[in-house]
Amino acid sequence: MFKKLNTQILLGILLGIAAGIYLKEDAAMLVPIGELFLRLLKMLIVPLVLTSIIMGVVGLGDIKHLGKMGVKTALIFVTTTVIAATIGIVLTLLVQPGRGANLELLRSSTSNATAVATSEPTSLAMLVTEIVPSNIAGAMAAGQILPVIFFALILGMALIAIGKRAETMINVVDSMNEAVLKMVDWIMRLAPIGVFALIASLVGLTGREAFKPLALYVTVVLVGLAIHAFVVLPTYLVVFGRFSPLQFLKSMLPAFGTAFSTSSSIATLPLTMDCLKKKLRIPDKVVSFVCPLGATINMDGTALYQAVASVFIAQVYGVHLSMTQMVIIVVTATLASVGAAAIPSAGLITMAIIFNTVGLPLEGIMLILAVDRVLDVFRTTVNVYSDAVASVIVARGEDA
Repeated sequence: MFKKLNTQILLGILLGIAAGIYLKEDAAMLVPIGELFLRLLKMLIVPLVLTSIIMGVVGLGDIKHLGKMGVKTALIFVTTTVIAATIGIVLTLLVQPGRGANLELLRSSTSNATAVATSEPTSLAMLVTEIVPSNIAGAMAAGQILPVIFFALILGMALIAIGKRAETMINVVDSMNEAVLKMVDWIMRLAPIGVFALIASLVGLTGREAFKPLALYVTVVLVGLAIHAFVVLPTYLVVFGRFSPLQFLKSMLPAFGTAFSTSSSIATLPLTMDCLKKKLRIPDKVVSFVCPLGATINMDGTALYQAVASVFIAQVYGVHLSMTQMVIIVVTATLASVGAAAIPSAGLITMAIIFNTVGLPLEGIMLILAVDRVLDVFRTTVNVYSDAVASVIVARGEDA
């Protein structure tokens, strides 16, 4: 079903471009349709974050029983994801692919974006304070995502701590999560129409100029993914896993090829585990724990892509992001990956979460969505690559 949906979204993008070129200024009549789709997405952000993070933490409850293996796995996942997001931000700041983009349709909402963005905390001390909500209901009503994530993390850990007494509430939250995901499913069925309307209005009111900045944007994403894949992860392999990167790549090539062709970490999971067990001789207990967990919450490529996209769109809108806001992007991209894999069309939803957190209008997503499918195959491959590296490193520790 998701493959069919991706095809429909791609068709919506292509038809939107054609309609925008044909209708020109008349494409403005499609703006309300696109706005309705964006409002549907916004409606689900808070409940989706809350229930997904809680269930993600509860699902990690077994880690405490696995001792060193669980702690090491969590550390590897978090550090590689943070490094990936940081690489994305640094590269985008250096290259500035969105600087000078003259997109009047997008800039029409710049004042709103700037107002929201400048309301964010201006120091790390304030950021830490603001993450802890004094009123969680108020934070939800205001759409403040980081306090919601913090509350969800704490609540998830509390549910783990009280054991069997939490089963009823966990079942309730799980049911809520399933209900929200079903709503996401329904709304994503409208995505081809929403994307068509947004792309058509964007192209119609700005012309082909709308896509000129995308070439440099794509280059920045690909260079960032290459740095992470050929510098950061091999370094992890050598330093922490004491393993040859060349031997690793040769053995894992079938899994990486499948990830590239399917754009799905979950679909690639059986082959990833098979390569690790049979070709690299990684113990079954390590592979069976690390790989499924990694396919669910370890998204290095996605985090890097989302970081680049956030800074790129800020540059397009002319919104200055403070150092604190960049830290927020890294933190949010890392935490959003906990629940991302369970979400259909996860990239679109988690991107909306990040944009909402730093005050960027969701309309910007439609610009980068035009090249999302192309970049998806590369970031998914890096996601699978990171999962496999983590398995090798954890196995080394277990053997020791």
